[in-house]
Amino acid sequence: MLRIVYFFLFLSILCQVLVPSTSSRHQPHRDLLQNGNVSTRCPLDFGVLRKLVQGKRPINADTRSECQYIKQGIRLVEAEYIRVTNSFLPPPESAESCWDSYESLVHEYVHNFDIRRRCGFETAWIASGCMNITTRSGFESVIPQTTLDNVVSACNQSLLNSSPCATCTTQLSSLQASYLTGPSIGNVSDCTAYPFIYIAAFGNHYGPTDEGTAKCLFNVDFTSTSTSGKKKKVVIPVVVSISSVVLILGFLGFWFLRWRRKKVLKRKPTHVTNEGNLSSGLESISGSTTLIRFTFDEIKVATKNFSRENIIGRGGYGNVYKGVLPDGSEVALKRFKNCSASGDASFTNEVEVIASVRHVNLVALRGYCTATTPYEGHQRIIVCDLLKNGSVHDHLFGWEEKKLSWPIRQKIALGTAKGLSYLHYGAQPAIIHRDIKASNILLDERFEPKVADFGLAKFNPEGLTHMSTRVAGTMGYVAPEYALYGQLTERSDVYSFGVVLLELLSGKKALMAVNDGQPTLITDWAWSLVRNGRALDVVEEDMPELGPPDVVEKCVLVAVLCSHPQLYARPTMDQVVKLLDTDIPVPSIPERPISLIANIDDIERLASSSGSGKLSTPAGYQPYTFDEDRPQTPEEDNENSDGR
Repeated sequence: MLRIVYFFLFLSILCQVLVPSTSSRHQPHRDLLQNGNVSTRCPLDFGVLRKLVQGKRPINADTRSECQYIKQGIRLVEAEYIRVTNSFLPPPESAESCWDSYESLVHEYVHNFDIRRRCGFETAWIASGCMNITTRSGFESVIPQTTLDNVVSACNQSLLNSSPCATCTTQLSSLQASYLTGPSIGNVSDCTAYPFIYIAAFGNHYGPTDEGTAKCLFNVDFTSTSTSGKKKKVVIPVVVSISSVVLILGFLGFWFLRWRRKKVLKRKPTHVTNEGNLSSGLESISGSTTLIRFTFDEIKVATKNFSRENIIGRGGYGNVYKGVLPDGSEVALKRFKNCSASGDASFTNEVEVIASVRHVNLVALRGYCTATTPYEGHQRIIVCDLLKNGSVHDHLFGWEEKKLSWPIRQKIALGTAKGLSYLHYGAQPAIIHRDIKASNILLDERFEPKVADFGLAKFNPEGLTHMSTRVAGTMGYVAPEYALYGQLTERSDVYSFGVVLLELLSGKKALMAVNDGQPTLITDWAWSLVRNGRALDVVEEDMPELGPPDVVEKCVLVAVLCSHPQLYARPTMDQVVKLLDTDIPVPSIPERPISLIANIDDIERLASSSGSGKLSTPAGYQPYTFDEDRPQTPEEDNENSDGR
């Protein structure tokens, strides 16, 4: 019965697509008349997008997916615009007419869809960009020529197949994360979009309107519909209401489904996929990304039928396998165990989080697999790039190899901080990881860190100061205010990062074993040494290529500050990046409270009244600033001389 309901719903949507209203069909002509003024006419050619999707329909129909298609469609049109004019953006005075022109195209597929109101776009955003870069030459002046040549080399091929597409988009994401980190206005043509727009125009000889380029670089993935050619036959010869068409087709569909069900029941089940809401949710995610949906048979071949020899990691969720895809590329496959309908939310969440972010210091998702078989049951698998150097935990505590050198530890610390800073302030909406630990920081062949395992991650909607949620994470890494009261903010990740940084510096675990057998937090141990003026004693003995004492001590102080038990004392992750990557001095570290429980009111007040990245502070505490040129007031001088 449920299938019949879905079938009726599908038919109603299909009929709305096939039979646009009279006003919608004539809207483009009215737009042309309204925008006939040369001074305000939109120079963007939305006709190239219309030709690309003519006779096709969007794969998804929910608002979020439609807004994603709309945004990516703008970027594709801008790629064609810069190819012709060498300019990324249309003139600001044409912004209104550009939205009107685009809406006339959108109305051919979705009725009464106000782009700006439904998707939250502002008028000026279509003519605003990244870091004040408006031209091709401006973009090329920011990117080193060798880097640009490498990206072009990776992308100048047909991108229809998944493997070339993955190679190209990985290079583009790395380029954006390394060189386009300045301010953006809005999110229509922001810094994340510029490399894709540029390469589609000048780095791929097929051009932005090629089907493979459009699908790979802009996620403009449309599927053909065989009913589009029958559009006039339905509308012109016979005057029939939409409801009548739905009723007739629904009656025929009912008998078709009944016949098909009988046919399926007669067959012996071999490889059945019946994912329900999970499948539709993941299809929505895939529609706005370049994710590959692997079949279960492909996964079994890649892992040699999940051979024990291919296991490279284990966790509470299941095993991680090494796999080889048909194109020869090596991947890591995370297979969830004990899968059921109740566990699908966690799987979908992890896929959605990893698919929504692209950064050189975050693990890249290749694809996923969902299947239900008669013998293996529910299968939930995600496929990521394989990082052959293991994790930070492996190098510190697992492998019997020489110790990591100081330059490598510095690189790991800074890269991890940049990855977390992107999650908190670069991703939209912001993402709180919730499970930062040494084993979740993977290393590539150059020891570049990649934050992994987003199974517990939470999206933090804009404007929400904190979340009260079920406590999750790993003992020793979880921030006190989160562990005790369930108050979750970005500063919870900062605390966990501080613990990892202390492990990286000391070679000791988050929960240390002491002489009496009682575990001690590494944060308490490090704090006691710093308080007694022995910060360098935190550093692991005989560390190869140890850096200058002042630089090493600064890292220790940053780690202790990040892992302070009171959240108001911790810096934000973007401030941590500045501390680790520049000569900015570390501010004084406030005293630790005698009892965290005694400060429950302060913690709850702080969490409820603070903004994202701008947590308020208790009375009497002077927060640190990164504005070194600002002179201190006499009151600040007095407060900073009280020995804190």
